[in-house]
Amino acid sequence: MRKADVAAMLAIAMMMCGPSAHAADIAAGKAKAELCAGCHGENGISTTENIPSLAGQQDQFIQWQLVFFRAGTRKNEAMQPIIAQLSNEDIRNLGAYFASLTPPKSSPDNDSDLSKKGAQAAAGRRCASCHTDSYAGTKGVARLTGQREEYLLKALHDYKSGVRSGGSMAAMTDVAYPLSDEEITALAHYLAHL
Repeated sequence: MRKADVAAMLAIAMMMCGPSAHAADIAAGKAKAELCAGCHGENGISTTENIPSLAGQQDQFIQWQLVFFRAGTRKNEAMQPIIAQLSNEDIRNLGAYFASLTPPKSSPDNDSDLSKKGAQAAAGRRCASCHTDSYAGTKGVARLTGQREEYLLKALHDYKSGVRSGGSMAAMTDVAYPLSDEEITALAHYLAHL
């Protein structure tokens, strides 16, 4: 395990379990989220290609990803300067704020055959064992249902190629690597339209 990964894990453990841990302030998270709205959309619902919606995302998942960005184990040129400004308290507050929002509604499924293939791809992997049967995620595991389709497609390709790191990389790489491009396309479609 790399030093940056260990540092990120320790920061998360201290934030969530440390003696100074306290309840998150959703109002403070909302105020801080004004920095996020330009890309992730008003109320955490993205309208920008390849930018995920954060509304209704799992609190701990948001916190973990922000810590991974801040530690540099997850890279994104647009995120790095913003994340560098965030304290542990800011990260807790942002996680609580985005988790409190209503998740985006899934768009109507315009290709039920593709969704069936995606459901088969999901059933053949262990997607539901981590992301839950409804794909709403839990604790530190991402909510997938209703996420932007092209973002899910990009994320799966990034995991398959090893471009994306931080947190669940080993599990997701293991799941995504054997997927064909057709299965990735079908899986992204299925999850986005649940």
